[in-house]
Amino acid sequence: MGKTLLLADEGIATSQYHFSYLLEPVRLLEKGVAPEQIDQAALDFGMPMGPIELAGSVGLYICLSVAERLADFLHTSVPEILRAAVIDGNLGRKSGRGFYVYNGKGPVQAHRLRSSTGSGAIAERMILQLLNESIACLREAVVVVADLLDAGVVYGTRFAPFRGGPIHYIRDSGWDRIRDRLRQMEQQHGKQFSADRGWEAFA
Repeated sequence: MGKTLLLADEGIATSQYHFSYLLEPVRLLEKGVAPEQIDQAALDFGMPMGPIELAGSVGLYICLSVAERLADFLHTSVPEILRAAVIDGNLGRKSGRGFYVYNGKGPVQAHRLRSSTGSGAIAERMILQLLNESIACLREAVVVVADLLDAGVVYGTRFAPFRGGPIHYIRDSGWDRIRDRLRQMEQQHGKQFSADRGWEAFA
């Protein structure tokens, strides 16, 4: 975990960090959560764009390529809903249809009936993996100063600016609380939430 991986597909450079933010929302789609609800949860947290809209803008075929390359490394699997969308030619904004339908102005939201999953619970599933990846980056000395990591993530990947960056958010929320929540989420949802060993060192 932690190290930036650059992939050449379509000239797009991506990383595990972004991958973590995009993959968990697709799993939520598989469980029947509407894309509008997922994106709104991210916006409510403070992200500038929801992950489903982001995936459609990047291209679902690129997301699938990244997922297939990183799945084994991250001990996870590729969501079948993503693979099926690409096979069916639903590539996102490029093809006019992905997890959204697109018109000339952008994604058309269907305003479907919301699931019983609350906005906070949805955001937590997405954001916890970003926090975990931030700890891995510090442990592996990808970035050696926490404040620089926060600045890079806020300005480089547009992590919710008013939260001060992932490490600042962890400090405000409590190291032990976030680490324990990761352990609970691992039991409930799988190894993608396995707490990096850096939590013990930095707490």
